[in-house]
Amino acid sequence: MSRIAETFSHLKSVSRRGLIPFITAGDPDLATTRALIVELARAGASVIELGVPFSDPVADGPVIQRASERALRLHVGVRDVLAVVADARRETDVPIVLFSYLNPLLQFGMERLATETKQAGIDGVLVTDLVPEEAGEFAATLAAHQLDQIFLAAPTTSDARLSMIARRARGFIYAISRAGVTGARSELSGEAEKLVGRLRRVTDLPIAVGFGISNSEQVAEVWRYADAAVVGSALVAEIERRDGAVDLVSGVGAFARALLPPVSLPPNG
Repeated sequence: MSRIAETFSHLKSVSRRGLIPFITAGDPDLATTRALIVELARAGASVIELGVPFSDPVADGPVIQRASERALRLHVGVRDVLAVVADARRETDVPIVLFSYLNPLLQFGMERLATETKQAGIDGVLVTDLVPEEAGEFAATLAAHQLDQIFLAAPTTSDARLSMIARRARGFIYAISRAGVTGARSELSGEAEKLVGRLRRVTDLPIAVGFGISNSEQVAEVWRYADAAVVGSALVAEIERRDGAVDLVSGVGAFARALLPPVSLPPNG
């Protein structure tokens, strides 16, 4: 059983849900990323998504685009991201998912990626622009190194494709709450709950919901029907807001703790 699977199994056994923060590696710098990984784990993160900076992040809104730009100005690449994780593993065993577009990973090399990703202590990989129909070789390489491949599912995804995703995914499935790019929203779309219901019919894997979640009320709403909530743009915006401050890491940790609802909820279906 993978570390991701063990985490969700434990959450289920104690009738709890998960919080999955996303940050961009190298924003504002690699040392801060390393510190943030440890702090977010201490703040209650169930899994951490660590973004590989990319020059054309078409699925991301302006907040995460700017984070990628800041990291790329420091020439942060895949090798740097893996080194940061390997170093952070001295202090935390929270599951970490490498979140990337396909291009940087192909340039790094598929077999090398799987080998070095596993060695660094990463548990899964999510490639935003790799569709399940074309993921066979990539998925097989990851599976050979005991790495989970996480897939995205959207409200517009057909039932046939949801079934394909369910067959090929490991760890958990990331359900996008709405169509469009990432970014915090004041209200969540009702489409997310419908999508989770459709996924429940084809998979027993845990389901995490992301895109637009930015406060504890929205986390609680997602926890009502899903296994975890993903918070990205709101956290990255907090990092941007605190850039240069001596309390950046502790402040972001406090922000993450405030995302956790005050009480847990009964088990979902």
